[in-house]
Amino acid sequence: MLAGMSQAHHMGDKSGTRSVVSYVRRSPRMNPSQRNALTRLSSRYLVDVPHSELSTSVAVHAHVDWAAQFGRPVDELLVEIGSGTGDALVASALANPEACLVAFEVYERAVASTVAKLDIAGASNARLLMVDGVQGLERLIAPGTVRELSTFFPDPWHKKRHHKRRLVSASFGELVASRLVVGGRWLLATDWPDYAEQMRSVLDAVPGLHNEYADSGGWAPRPRSRPITKFESRGIAAGRPVVDLCYRRLP
Repeated sequence: MLAGMSQAHHMGDKSGTRSVVSYVRRSPRMNPSQRNALTRLSSRYLVDVPHSELSTSVAVHAHVDWAAQFGRPVDELLVEIGSGTGDALVASALANPEACLVAFEVYERAVASTVAKLDIAGASNARLLMVDGVQGLERLIAPGTVRELSTFFPDPWHKKRHHKRRLVSASFGELVASRLVVGGRWLLATDWPDYAEQMRSVLDAVPGLHNEYADSGGWAPRPRSRPITKFESRGIAAGRPVVDLCYRRLP
């Protein structure tokens, strides 16, 4: 499970509307190294935005000038929702030095670990926001500006009565499709077979999305850019099969 992925909550914001928050910040005590990394590096890597009632929510009027954040023109973004401790984010930042990467993660310790890894790697092309990823994608990312979006190992909410809390849904799929550039890709991975089947069933029906491997079984090969994390290794050791999916935005 990606760090920071948690229960969906309904909440009200200052506009009087109601929306769904897919993440709730979990803040166990950080160790001194993590606290130091967050204090030292937050101005370099973290983007702060106005909140509504919850600390992880995004105000409806919030806006980010991505060109100002990266110090150069930004036409397209690489986005990760639920970046955990940053292994995939760092790998992507190093593999795509010309790209601008944006990650949403609400688990403070995970963010601290991520900024430390980015600093050690010398990667300056990534920014993190400790806010709800769904609201962040909707309110802070303009339509048709995401070249690639990653959601690796979202919380499976494996009990049947909790399936409604899963991130991947028809409405989220439509949101992602609206943010991708034509030809842009959505990469997903999970180690829960029933969630994998649900992802395919839901996303195959989303207008504008096409399963790139529909003609060869539907499952995508593992992207070379996605490192094996400690969490994934534990899933493999427990006998859970890891599968990948890749959807492309159609014209």
